[in-house]
Amino acid sequence: MSRSPETGTPKESATVGVLSALGAFGIWGVSPLFFNAVSEVPVLEILSQRILWASLVVGLVLAFRGEFKRTLAFLAQRKTAWTMVLSTVLVSANWITFIYAVTSGQALQGSLGYYIFPLVTVLLGRLVLGESMSCRQTLALALAFVGVAVAIEGLGGVPWISLVLAVTFSLYGLVRKMAPVPALSGLFLETLLISPFLLTYLAGMEFFGAGIAFLDGPWPRSLWLMALGPLTAFPLFLFASAARRMRLSTLGILQYTNPTIQFLVATLVFKESLNPATLATFACIWCGVALYLWPDRREKGA
Repeated sequence: MSRSPETGTPKESATVGVLSALGAFGIWGVSPLFFNAVSEVPVLEILSQRILWASLVVGLVLAFRGEFKRTLAFLAQRKTAWTMVLSTVLVSANWITFIYAVTSGQALQGSLGYYIFPLVTVLLGRLVLGESMSCRQTLALALAFVGVAVAIEGLGGVPWISLVLAVTFSLYGLVRKMAPVPALSGLFLETLLISPFLLTYLAGMEFFGAGIAFLDGPWPRSLWLMALGPLTAFPLFLFASAARRMRLSTLGILQYTNPTIQFLVATLVFKESLNPATLATFACIWCGVALYLWPDRREKGA
């Protein structure tokens, strides 16, 4: 296994990767609380504020670390620049779809999307990267698949929001794993590339008197929107860091902590009612997670 200054030794890399992944998924798990606080703001305005504040936060961190110029230099490399454009498109599509799901009253489909995402991620790891799986891990994924199938059946139709979320974020993880750009630099480039379009949109909204999100809103709501910057930057940095340090299949299975935390937030904080299909989904998926992560002395690596 190759080493780099960013990843360190294989054992240290695996540990940091797992901790980074759990940190990212934990923050994403509680993110509905933030979006619920600004639910009256139009979707595109939320997305714009989220990305612009994230760009500012990450840019300041890079400048403090003396890595700003080196980060911009990646755009001079043709292949790397196009890779970052692709990752920008994928993550932006994922963000706007999730925000739409939450603000349009379809949070259930949003949660389901992040249950399906690990299955797509593991599939990509197997088909694109050639990652092998044991019989035990295959059985674990089969249990998770059954849980997702139960959830889909409970919805009574094709959950296109869920599928878009799952596919876009799985492809994003694959692209970021293959991109030769450090996690923090990559996140800044992604937010930088989309920022001109979002600034144009916000300026147009203000010019025509249609903007309500920041300048014309109450200060508590403005503070919530500003908080979306670090809320966006930090977990994405952790996720990109984890994607570069660990097997894509392992990253995928750990991702189930995200929708599980969302499940707990929905039931304990938002007081949403449970149904048999939801409970069956939860039971199947976490049995699969436990089986996948069960220690096996014959297996090595993360």
